[in-house]
Amino acid sequence: MAVNRDDVKAIIDAVGGKENVNAATHCVTRLRLALEDESKVDKEKLDSIDLVKGSFAANNQFQVVIGQGTVNEAFKIFEEETGKGGGSKDEVKAAAAQKMNPIQRFIKMLGDIFIPILPAIVTAGLLLGINNLLTVQGLFWDNDSVITRFPGIEGIASMINFIAVAPFIFLPVLIGWSAMKVFGGNPLLGIALGVALCHPDLASQYGLFDAEAGELADIPTWNFFGLQIEQLNYQGQVLPVLVAAWLLAKVENFLDKRIHDMFKLLLVAPISLLVVGILTFTLIGPVTLFLSGIISDSVVWLFESAGILGGAVYGLFYAPLVITGLHHMFLAMDLQLIGTTGATYLWPILAISNIAQGSAAFGAWVIYRQQKKKKEEGLAMTSGISGWLGVTEPAMFGVNLPLKYPFLAAIITTAFVGGLFGMNGLTAASVGVGGVPGVISITEGFWLLFTIGMGIAIVVPFLLTLLFSRFAKEKTKDMVKD
Repeated sequence: MAVNRDDVKAIIDAVGGKENVNAATHCVTRLRLALEDESKVDKEKLDSIDLVKGSFAANNQFQVVIGQGTVNEAFKIFEEETGKGGGSKDEVKAAAAQKMNPIQRFIKMLGDIFIPILPAIVTAGLLLGINNLLTVQGLFWDNDSVITRFPGIEGIASMINFIAVAPFIFLPVLIGWSAMKVFGGNPLLGIALGVALCHPDLASQYGLFDAEAGELADIPTWNFFGLQIEQLNYQGQVLPVLVAAWLLAKVENFLDKRIHDMFKLLLVAPISLLVVGILTFTLIGPVTLFLSGIISDSVVWLFESAGILGGAVYGLFYAPLVITGLHHMFLAMDLQLIGTTGATYLWPILAISNIAQGSAAFGAWVIYRQQKKKKEEGLAMTSGISGWLGVTEPAMFGVNLPLKYPFLAAIITTAFVGGLFGMNGLTAASVGVGGVPGVISITEGFWLLFTIGMGIAIVVPFLLTLLFSRFAKEKTKDMVKD
């Protein structure tokens, strides 16, 4: 689709003119703008432009939904007209971060660390789901699995499993790389730190219990000036490498400013990695591992003792938290739960929330179709499909929030299904695609329950949106009469 330059000029004018744009970039579907003053945006004018599929503000960025492929051409024109393009996403985020309070900056930091590694984690989750389909007995045949029926593919299933579990086993490596980029250090040092924490010669925390003896196995130790430091492997852990990477970046930058250029290569990286590595195994690791255990145990306790309450509350507030950007913290919690307990209660509710937002958008599609609003109808249809596949921003910000009642229909449904899941202790073995395909990431034994919950999330928000629209019409009529 060719982009009309006048439409782009209209967008610039609607967001307050080029003087109101601090920085600009784009993603797959949206222009992402850091604005000087968001109050200058004429949202009604912006949303009336044919090129625009929706707009919203999040994390101190103003985002204009244009569409996949089309956004590339639109951004080129935007750059030419404003002279403010060419910025990286990091530069736009940095401009937006200047207006954030400390809590918002902390949540943003977590998002900046975990979002880049999400494709690897989601891919691993999908592959684990495929492995489950091949190896679970009784799924397709009584007392049989796919590999027992077709032994020739057993090797393929085993290879899939090895590839799938690798990102979870070596999670500290991924986090170390991403965290060092965010903290301003050398990402390769973050990788080296993560690899050290996952060294195969260290005692695996998953194998500390001696089943035959019925007690914990002996853990080898280092003698460190009289202290016995346990040689523990931190596979699958989040908090230890997160704190260690922060300190590593600080130490590296401190040394880099004080050591002569001639000796930097020989001294900065080795000293930084050695000092922080020793501190991690002696202090940071044990302390953060203890704290991680408290966090994981607290979530597990909540869902085991009051699961219906925990699931319902999380389901009710997850989508509102997406609006504020606070939802990024839960990805870290999901990964920590998986690393500590082998499963997470939270992610399945996230998947249901995404599906529910998509279904509510389909309800809005019916309403727009009845009103013969072609542009809104097209946006609702495409964003509904996107929501079912795990991407909810177009549905939430472009359709459901502007109408309000579809958003309400989605969160009410998610709260109900979340309570149902919490009451039954439903978990996911991994983080996968947060939509309809997410069923294959659910822990074995809960697939039927998740499918039922998914059916509710597909049907109920759609019907509630249509029902609530009737009340909205009646309220409008009453206001006109008054």
